Amino acid sequence: MSAKEAQARIKINKLLEEAGWHFFDSEKGNANIILENNTKITQKHINELGDNFEKTSNGFIDYLLLDDKGFPFIVLEAKKEEVNPLFAKEQARKYANSQNCRFVILSNGNLHYFWDLLKGNPNVISKFPSPATVIGYKSFKPSPQSLINEVVKDDYIVKTQKPLYAQDPRYIDDSQRKNYIEENKLRFLRYYQVRAVERIQEEVKAGKDRFLFEMATGTGKTLIASAVIKLFLRSGNARRVLFLVDRLELEDQADKAFKEHLRNDYKSCIYKENRDDWRKSEIVVSTVQSFLFNNKYKRIFSPTDFDLVISDEAHRSIGGNSRAVFEYFIGYKLGLTATPKDYLKKIDAKKLSQKDPRELERRMLLDTYKTFGCDDAKPTFQYSLLQGVKDGFLVNPVVVDARTEITTQLLSDEGYIVPVINEKGEDDTESFFQRDFEKKFFSDNTNKIICKTFLENAFRDPVTDELGKSIIFCVSQNHSAKITQILNVFADKAFPGKYNSDFAVQVTSSVNNSQQFTLNFTNNNLGGSGNFNPLYKTSKTRVCVTVGMTTTGYDCPDLLNVCLMRPIFSPTDFIQIKGRGTRKHNFLKTLLDKELAKQIPQPDKLNFKLFDFFANCEYFEEKFNYDVILKLPVERPSEGGGGGIIYDDFSNFDPDPLKLMTVSEVGSKGMKIDRMYFDHFEDIIKKDAEIQKLNEQNDLDAIEKYILQNILDKPEEYYNLEKLRDSMKVDRRLTLREIIEKVLGYIPYFKSKDELLEDEFDRFDTRYLPDEDSFIYAKNFFKSYITDTDFRNIIESKNFALLNTNPNGNVYRNLSPEMRTLIPEYIKDNVSLNRYMA
Repeated sequence: MSAKEAQARIKINKLLEEAGWHFFDSEKGNANIILENNTKITQKHINELGDNFEKTSNGFIDYLLLDDKGFPFIVLEAKKEEVNPLFAKEQARKYANSQNCRFVILSNGNLHYFWDLLKGNPNVISKFPSPATVIGYKSFKPSPQSLINEVVKDDYIVKTQKPLYAQDPRYIDDSQRKNYIEENKLRFLRYYQVRAVERIQEEVKAGKDRFLFEMATGTGKTLIASAVIKLFLRSGNARRVLFLVDRLELEDQADKAFKEHLRNDYKSCIYKENRDDWRKSEIVVSTVQSFLFNNKYKRIFSPTDFDLVISDEAHRSIGGNSRAVFEYFIGYKLGLTATPKDYLKKIDAKKLSQKDPRELERRMLLDTYKTFGCDDAKPTFQYSLLQGVKDGFLVNPVVVDARTEITTQLLSDEGYIVPVINEKGEDDTESFFQRDFEKKFFSDNTNKIICKTFLENAFRDPVTDELGKSIIFCVSQNHSAKITQILNVFADKAFPGKYNSDFAVQVTSSVNNSQQFTLNFTNNNLGGSGNFNPLYKTSKTRVCVTVGMTTTGYDCPDLLNVCLMRPIFSPTDFIQIKGRGTRKHNFLKTLLDKELAKQIPQPDKLNFKLFDFFANCEYFEEKFNYDVILKLPVERPSEGGGGGIIYDDFSNFDPDPLKLMTVSEVGSKGMKIDRMYFDHFEDIIKKDAEIQKLNEQNDLDAIEKYILQNILDKPEEYYNLEKLRDSMKVDRRLTLREIIEKVLGYIPYFKSKDELLEDEFDRFDTRYLPDEDSFIYAKNFFKSYITDTDFRNIIESKNFALLNTNPNGNVYRNLSPEMRTLIPEYIKDNVSLNRYMA
């Protein structure tokens, strides 16, 4: 390939040809690409397109793509590689309207947008649509006005479940209505759920096509999703809907809900179970991982296959590779999340180190708002836990802030200090902190005291007075195994022969059938049922001990206790974990003993206990009124150390723990200084009048030139590119253009080396689509060729014998000869290796 072919126009030419468009008449079909003013393309034009991006001898150049009858169909507006294609949006709209075209493609050769003028905003696409795809899509003519005018009341879902419900004598009869609704599982929308759907209508009226629902766990996000799906399908604004989840159990849960709510009008399916006939369903449910596997979403689906994409747990689906799936489809986008932004407002980025996971979460969540069109950090609709409790739909926790002497010290600034012998044989001390618990620091006594306190103070089941159903969150799988064992030993002493080691069950990824265990726990048959009363259906197992498996999307309404036996560093995880207990429940629902039912003074779940042994609540809810604060008994280790602190040999710790902790503290201060350095540079750029003027003209070339001449390497502040790169702490070399784009808001953040590699390979895969069997080898070869100098030199020198000692040798051997040649050629023409240097 020549250098010219690496330019935007040549890239666009290739992308068009690969998508099935034709520049010239041939046996493959008639030419269906012409230039602006209906100029038919000649080889002369093709040559000119490589020489000058903006002009040829005939003036400005646009591509006009024709349909199968030769009529104008799609306007393709091309810009320089360094120019954001959205800058040409209005120019393209005007041209499209003059040609009576409904569709527009905006591209700079690397970044592409597909724009349906009937629907709203341009959507990012990773490859150009084929003529057949768009011709099929053309028959779909959405009507936003019909969506806006659709009447949505509390019986919106019920009218699909049972259209004539209001005429049924049992519903008309006030005394029978409640039983009738429960027996038929009719789902009436609550007032706030109706309002959420109305907000979608209002946003569509305002021209929006992305929405974010921020709602507390237990407020019925899946039911609202059902109503939104019906709204789009019924009003003709969607032909097919994709519902994305991030875990297998949520996939099954969502599909069952949609079948219960909408099956009389629409068909729902799980993609992996219906790979051959998913097109027969209006609602397709899938995990993001299923679509991501070997980039399956690009091989199987067209960007126009789904007109509405709903992302459950939206804060997860827009991170990393998951975003590629979400953004691939060009339809409306709705995100569902239970993580309130209010908690994140309390986090002051100026006072936290860049490495703090909580700060990272804050940044990620802010990106969630931007992804779903909420640039002002206000969701489309919000319904908080506090509002849910106030309305009587949810329950609040009773927080138990419990700390042993050891954990209290672990939480302190000084940490828990223990005496050690250093390498010189001298007495010394070692400090441990909360994040070290059960990772570098072990204490059987601490674990036993925590378990004992939990068992003695947990809420009891109102029917049998046994321990209420509980979930415990541990530090690690090993920690969860220890806690499970301790709890079962305690239970066996308190109830000999009653539980037989089923009282507590470890539910982590290392345990077989752990996903099924969570379902059985919800359905009250984990380990058996009715252990104290055969007429009362409740799980024999009372405690699920996990690390994070039940953090999100897990429904267990009769849960009475949630226990944090580990520190939490993610506000998202904290809110999700707390949300496991907020659902209401009546314990008489599973009690068949009518006489006993009369004796239960309070069968309703009024609240749940949230045990916090590591001050998580103190951090995340500084103003929370704790209902219970327990002082734990202090149990000091015995003289012989038996049962006390289990302290591993010093050599098993990290190389220099104390030094590592000190470095971490110094590093935090250093990063703060570094961040301030960039902040100062950012302020100068944003306040500079000349840069403001050039930015209004979208002239990044001129801005870069101006900064090089007037700001960098000047004695006033002495900003230079290397210092700016260092301040960003990115694992690759940043260009000045990237820094400018970040400062001026053209990009939200600096992508890591691996994110860039994923993007580069994604573009390659879109164009050449290696078969699924060789996909992973092609990907590894692609990345290794870019980042591994030794591997690249072996390939270039063709000294293949050296591959026997190179870790990537097996990758090379498993690729076809065609791919071995194609990948290096593609990288040479399309990838700047300089970007991947540290």
